[in-house]
Amino acid sequence: MMHQQAELILRNNGLRCTPGRVRILGVLLEADEPLSNARIINRLGGRAVDKVTVYRVMEAFMLAGLVHRAYLRDRTWHFEFADRCGPRQCHPHFTCRKCGRTTCLTDASVPLASHLPKGFTMERQRVHLTGLCNKCSKGENV
Repeated sequence: MMHQQAELILRNNGLRCTPGRVRILGVLLEADEPLSNARIINRLGGRAVDKVTVYRVMEAFMLAGLVHRAYLRDRTWHFEFADRCGPRQCHPHFTCRKCGRTTCLTDASVPLASHLPKGFTMERQRVHLTGLCNKCSKGENV
């Protein structure tokens, strides 16, 4: 089912349906959090696609507007399927400083930044919150 959905999305966006693209998009569609390129490769498991292919595919997906860079952590971009974000703002993300898990806060709303200094033009707003997740704040992830 995910395979067919990925093919349909690729075709509807004018992208070629190569086996690598279909598998990579499938991984992103199944993910419940943004993924780094390394985690995408890891989730592909035995259906390995080389690292260069993943980087190129992600670049093509970004240019087509299918995915976006959600945030940067440890000098590594994390990507997600762009179905829950608008052109100017992505939903907020929350990263637990203790366990490292990042959660998409799709029901949270944050107003767009206003009152920017003269000459500044905002193109896209990302909000990335840090703190303790519900498990770590209760001491469950010790």
